[in-house]
Amino acid sequence: MISQKAKYIWALGGGKGGIGKSLIVGGIGIHIAQLGKKVILVDTDLGGPNLHTCLGLPLPRVTLADFIKRRVEDLKDVVSETGFTNLGLISGAQEFLASANPKYTQKLRLLRKIQSLDIDYLILDLGSGTSFNILDFFLVSDNGILIMVPEPTSVENTYRFIKSAFYRRLRRIASYREIKELLDLALDQRNVRGIRTPRDLIEEIERMDGQIGRTLRQEAFKFRPNLIINQVRTDKDIELGFSVKSICSQHLGIQLDYLGYIYYDDCVWHSVRKKRPLLLEYPESKASIGIKMITNNLLRNEQLKP
Repeated sequence: MISQKAKYIWALGGGKGGIGKSLIVGGIGIHIAQLGKKVILVDTDLGGPNLHTCLGLPLPRVTLADFIKRRVEDLKDVVSETGFTNLGLISGAQEFLASANPKYTQKLRLLRKIQSLDIDYLILDLGSGTSFNILDFFLVSDNGILIMVPEPTSVENTYRFIKSAFYRRLRRIASYREIKELLDLALDQRNVRGIRTPRDLIEEIERMDGQIGRTLRQEAFKFRPNLIINQVRTDKDIELGFSVKSICSQHLGIQLDYLGYIYYDDCVWHSVRKKRPLLLEYPESKASIGIKMITNNLLRNEQLKP
């Protein structure tokens, strides 16, 4: 591995399970590794990891459980070889369900160590939902990426994830107790203050304290998650990404980048059944091409950042 901190940290999450997130994480990691970059994939689903399965690997002997329980002190010792050039894996803690909710000090230690790994790209496969652990991993990344499938429940959960991550980001920088209490209140959609969206929240804070409100509004502009639509079948499914982007801007006051889409493809379940990574077993499939195009868009966007 190269002797410097990770250049880029990407985190892929989603509001629900069963959306193909781990398979996409594996595909992105393999494609970047094929381009000659050093990559480590981290399965942060501490209760039910399956990223190793998407790579066609057995559960590694050493996992995050060993690091969290201090059986291993250096996170580098948890990195497993994948058999693919330039690609390593840190697996979640399947046999240690209590680690799904690590203590605050454990989480801080893990975040610090993750950020200090000596590689080009660190890609986090987050668990489903909006727990604080998942949101914190999402927010510590350079690129927070949401996976959504064209189904009503997935759309609703994606909106919920975006709002929760935004509120969590603001709460981490808010210093006054009254502001933090308002942020907590805003998470309840039926709150008595009538705060329904991040835009409402910022306006309410500005009424309370103009200076703090302006500071948090500036933070809102910095929050720019990315979106991928998986398992698309129709043009309407593809257009859904643009609709979500528009709604987030108009109603939530949050700018969203729509990275692209991945077609529904039978090659996906064939590769899972064969226990072979999709990009290696079916490199010219529609799903593989979609993953590679999205990865290239991400790489291009990184280079364009100031």
